[in-house]
Amino acid sequence: MRAIQVKEYVKGPGDLAVTTLPDPTPSPDTYLIAIHATATNFFDLLQIRGKYQHQPPLPWISGAEFAGIVLATPSSKTLPKFKKGDRVFGSSQGGYATQVCAREESLMPIPPGWVFLEAAGLMVTAPTSYAALVNRADIRRGDYVLIHAAAGGVGLAAVQIAKAFGATIIATASSSRKLEVVKGFGADHAVDYNREGWAEEVKKLTPQGRGVDIVFDPVGMVRDSLS
Repeated sequence: MRAIQVKEYVKGPGDLAVTTLPDPTPSPDTYLIAIHATATNFFDLLQIRGKYQHQPPLPWISGAEFAGIVLATPSSKTLPKFKKGDRVFGSSQGGYATQVCAREESLMPIPPGWVFLEAAGLMVTAPTSYAALVNRADIRRGDYVLIHAAAGGVGLAAVQIAKAFGATIIATASSSRKLEVVKGFGADHAVDYNREGWAEEVKKLTPQGRGVDIVFDPVGMVRDSLS
């Protein structure tokens, strides 16, 4: 198979290279997936530099999110959830390759009408944002939600989830292009958090300047967000 293997930590993705490796051999409890699309998250960029909290032993194949087709089912399962030929998306170490092994609980069926590219970026980002907004913050229709770094993977997922729940979304990002992106994904307001006075700008966008109900902060802006 073709894959991006990390033999030593690098400075950035430009230092990575595609190589040819043996096809992976699934264990009795894993599926073998032919990858048709993969995704990049911020933690992938940290991991290849050796700066993430979970580092696989070298050498390892980078990437964690993917979408593809089941090539083989677990030999230990008499009634596997997925069958050979099923379209799935999921998460497992080694997403930057043409094949990957994954456990059943790490896979989901691709919704009808979705292409591989659309499904590839869901398994890491969407559950993270859903857990934060729904399970922890108990988001409700009418809430004002401040979403930081909204143009990133978890940020865009958070924007879409908050929109689905009927919240008013104030999204922040660091450039005009990113602000355009978040507006395109459903944000009601977009604010540049590099601009001085952005916190007051956010307050003015809420009823009577009272501030937001929920802060979604994946980048460490808690103090200013609560001011």
